Amino acid sequence: MNSNTIKNSLEDGLAILTLHRPEVFHSFNREMSHALRHQLESAAANDEVRAIMITGSGKAFSAGQDLSEATDVDGPTMETILNEHYNPLVRTLRSIDKPVIAAVNGVAAGAGANLAICCDIILASTSASFIQAFSKIGLIPDSGGTFFLPRMVGWHRAMAYMMTAEKMTAQEAKDFGLVFKLFDDASFTSDSISFGKNIASMPTRALVLTKKALNASSQNSLDEQLAEELKLQMEAGKTYDFREGVAAFLEKRKPAFKGK
Repeated sequence: MNSNTIKNSLEDGLAILTLHRPEVFHSFNREMSHALRHQLESAAANDEVRAIMITGSGKAFSAGQDLSEATDVDGPTMETILNEHYNPLVRTLRSIDKPVIAAVNGVAAGAGANLAICCDIILASTSASFIQAFSKIGLIPDSGGTFFLPRMVGWHRAMAYMMTAEKMTAQEAKDFGLVFKLFDDASFTSDSISFGKNIASMPTRALVLTKKALNASSQNSLDEQLAEELKLQMEAGKTYDFREGVAAFLEKRKPAFKGK
């Protein structure tokens, strides 16, 4: 699928997917949502890609849903927007067999915030912010927000941000455990790409199995989770990277992981 709404590049195993509808602060319409999903699936199928980063161009990450599309009498219904645009993206982000990093370079609002929250690791610029903007227009948070945000920042805090639509600053998001690292605005692009490249150089198959274990933990009992860990650890123990990691440790050298 060819679309100018997503720019993509590949650097040292890191696929960088840049949301690009600058005239509307990268708000999602049907074209961009399908284009992002297509790019994610293409990156997942590309053996040269070891990790994926999603970011925005300019000063915004994403303003969420393009309301001009959502209110167009000839446009997609709300049911279609959720069933065909956002919910498939959320499922793809959570199931894709590559580590996915959200590099939040500016405001992330509504579905834009919640798609970032669905990623495996969140980086943010010091001027970034997260806004659960739905209540401003009489809607509930979607795109997985009601699932992920309370698990990350706590039930009452999530409820307050969702009800008030108050801005969560990047520093607050870091303090609450939502954001892993903050980088200065001036160096955000280079710092986040450097971070992503480091992730891409790691034993990424093990990172994906870690992701699977954490995904399962939200539903499993302790005994079920122990069984899941056993199954995934046995899979990890059969990888090239496990053998390389052990050999490098014994030989006192830096490992050369392949993500296999």
